[in-house]
Amino acid sequence: MTADPKTALIAGRGALPAALVAAMTSTPLVAAMKGFVPDGLAVDIEFRVERLAPFLRHLGDHGVERVVFAGAVQRPSLDPALIDPATATLLPRLMQAMAAGDDATLRVVIELFVEAGFAIAGVEDVAPALLPGAGVLAGAVTPRDEADAARAAAIVAALGSVDVGQGAVVVQGLCLAVEALPGTDAMLAGVAALTPGLRPDPGRGRGLFYKAAKPGQDRRIDLPTLGPATLRAAAAAGLGGVAFQAGSVICLDLPEMKRLAEELGLFLWARG
Repeated sequence: MTADPKTALIAGRGALPAALVAAMTSTPLVAAMKGFVPDGLAVDIEFRVERLAPFLRHLGDHGVERVVFAGAVQRPSLDPALIDPATATLLPRLMQAMAAGDDATLRVVIELFVEAGFAIAGVEDVAPALLPGAGVLAGAVTPRDEADAARAAAIVAALGSVDVGQGAVVVQGLCLAVEALPGTDAMLAGVAALTPGLRPDPGRGRGLFYKAAKPGQDRRIDLPTLGPATLRAAAAAGLGGVAFQAGSVICLDLPEMKRLAEELGLFLWARG
């Protein structure tokens, strides 16, 4: 793999940044916000939000022309003593966006990088293989599963329209859980902890976990992600499979996801 100093990856926590770099044809410059270092990936530059303007200049000085975002971050606690004058002019917009929700925050982040002269690339631009197209990738999907997926897709679309979450669990048409700030793992753990009296008879259909992008979201940043751990959590929750919006959900290590789905007796479906 050749180096590509013209591309910078703004990496957050988790396995996605390393998977993205592995799927790219060249190695980007890797930058990470302090405290949010990615798993299994060396970081070239660490930065702080309080010093955002100098960081943007630093990227330009390194010849960076386009930026890719990948990985999880949380809203940082800011130290006023570290804020430089140039960054101080940017922070009011960012803080106002943070108060309005994740979508608003991401829009402003993109705006700030674009205003600094950088093009923004999405996962589908640099590693399209991470976004599987439509098809049943493992197991078999029944008419009951198709109906549950349609119900879950409608729920997730409604959640996304108010910037709440990107996933839901539906069993026999009943919604057992929706994804919110705690994330997918917490949601599926909650489903696993439900008593039998709070869920339908599994003999009539075990249901599914469904994941999709938010309606109208900027596809260059924050596309939903699934991985092998999601399949293990879905199995522990007693579900029959995992479905997701084809072409809009990043799959980490798809070969292992397919193998694990077969092993766990789950279906894995990229729903068109």
